[in-house]
Amino acid sequence: MDWIEVVGLSGSVLSSFTFMPQVYQTWKTKSVEDLNFFMILMAFISTIIWLVYGIGKGILPVTICNGVICFLSLLLIYFKFRFTKK
Repeated sequence: MDWIEVVGLSGSVLSSFTFMPQVYQTWKTKSVEDLNFFMILMAFISTIIWLVYGIGKGILPVTICNGVICFLSLLLIYFKFRFTKK
């Protein structure tokens, strides 16, 4: 594995962690009032597009990162519906 692959994988891991604090905070507090649904939806759609691209091109860092963010975005969408007060 060359250095550029290490850089790509490192960036992928760090990018994957960007949604984790929000997912954890939302799960812990069960509060979704400040979450913007359309931001989460746009993030979800964009990660699906990037995921398809990464898989199609065989780019592992893009695939890993967007697979994780796609999952975390789905969790936030689920939380938004599950924890919204009626």
